Amino acid sequence: MIRYFLFSILFLLFFACTTKEEEINELFSADLNENLRIGKNIRIIYSDSAVIRLVVNAPEMLQYESQNESKDEFPKGVLLEFMGADNTVNSWLKAETAIRESRTQKITARGNVVFYDSKNQKLETPELIYDMNTRIVYTDKLVRISQAEKGDTTYGFGFKANESFTIFEIKKKVQGKLNVADFVTEFK
Repeated sequence: MIRYFLFSILFLLFFACTTKEEEINELFSADLNENLRIGKNIRIIYSDSAVIRLVVNAPEMLQYESQNESKDEFPKGVLLEFMGADNTVNSWLKAETAIRESRTQKITARGNVVFYDSKNQKLETPELIYDMNTRIVYTDKLVRISQAEKGDTTYGFGFKANESFTIFEIKKKVQGKLNVADFVTEFK
């Protein structure tokens, strides 16, 4: 009788352990890194003097910490919302991936980067950098700027703008399609 009881307990213990075996193997096979934190469905709010300046939305964030530096990586895409003085969103940036480095206070977005504002102006480029200290957006890559209200499309290499996209410049090799009506009315 005792033999059957002990056998039953051992069988139950073995059965209970084997049901969790896959989970345990998965845990031990994972590359555990104490300097890495992973977050899902991220929303980060950056403020300056209690005024919201930037909201970061991402499905996944990898946060790397070391003694000298920390960085956040967004490998599955990111949406940045740049806030205006009245606490409304005045421009957006979407990208396939992004990295935010805390030491330099820069966010580098890569892969089908689209930056647009509430006035239907849109910038498309393979890479765009946002400097959180100066609130400047820039790149040295190819850019395409579409201004729907004017009917203009401009191409060039290198770009620099304020975060609200109200003032921008294209550095070199500019070409594009401009609405001639804007020039005719200026010269009359």
